[in-house]
Amino acid sequence: MPELRTDPISGRLVIIAPERAARPDTFRVPPRPPPASTGSCPFCAGNESMTPPEIARIGAGAPDTPGWRVRVVPNLYPIVGHPTDGAPESVAGAHEVVVLSPEHAGHLGRLGEERAVDVFTAIRDRVGHLLDSGLQHAQAFVNQGRAAGSSIDHPHAQIVGLDFVPPAVHAEQDRFLAAGRDLVAEALAVHRSSDLSVADGPAVAWCPPASSSPFEILVAHRSTRARFDQAPDTEVAAVARASREALARVNAVLGDVDYNLTIHTAPRDAEPGGHWYVRVAPRISIVAGFEQSTGVFVNVVPPKVAAGAAP
Repeated sequence: MPELRTDPISGRLVIIAPERAARPDTFRVPPRPPPASTGSCPFCAGNESMTPPEIARIGAGAPDTPGWRVRVVPNLYPIVGHPTDGAPESVAGAHEVVVLSPEHAGHLGRLGEERAVDVFTAIRDRVGHLLDSGLQHAQAFVNQGRAAGSSIDHPHAQIVGLDFVPPAVHAEQDRFLAAGRDLVAEALAVHRSSDLSVADGPAVAWCPPASSSPFEILVAHRSTRARFDQAPDTEVAAVARASREALARVNAVLGDVDYNLTIHTAPRDAEPGGHWYVRVAPRISIVAGFEQSTGVFVNVVPPKVAAGAAP
């Protein structure tokens, strides 16, 4: 029997409808060879001259030369304008690209633990820089694969700094304030040892009971910090390792599937409250007419089945 659930963190209404799908194996992506590096990829090592001038890096070497492990450059096709553009209706901000690895196939699920820590550390530092520059909010995300919205095969993250706080971020903060408690910490404590758990440790990964898509995973540290950019190295490293493990397990179950990874954090001037966390959403289902017209999501893989499928 389909079941209507509400996710207290995102506020989404979800119908869990397992009758509309077969086993989880139904969603497995056929094996595909890792993409090979090409001389035309602007994010491969050795092609540094093909990007705008480098903003930051982790690793050895001079700017815009090989030797880096993680590299940050301005987005050549930004969705926001520079604050000095001047048009009154313009959206001011900054749009940056974080290249996750010199290797063309080095997405987060394949990276070693410490390389994943490098990635999250670089993203945290850039988010902090954008907020310190006066922007109101900085959204970091990974679109891995064409189904997730990526136009370049080489694994990369993006950070969009905004001079306003998006409505969805406002709404999430309001839910925490209205609840009067830390909704992420509450979910983490309940699910870390349950049959929804995917990974445990200083940071925990779990499939939320009201997952809005099949095999959705949340990752959070046991601390109660609201802002990602203010997280210390140990906290960032724990979440990075847990996120990398969660993605590796998704790949083990589903194959080399496309996914979105989003980092949810409080805006710069938020009231006390909130809890930063990571959401992983494999792109194996479509937000179709019912979801678009009602705002109610349909998930055909019960979260307990998704969590239990991970080897």
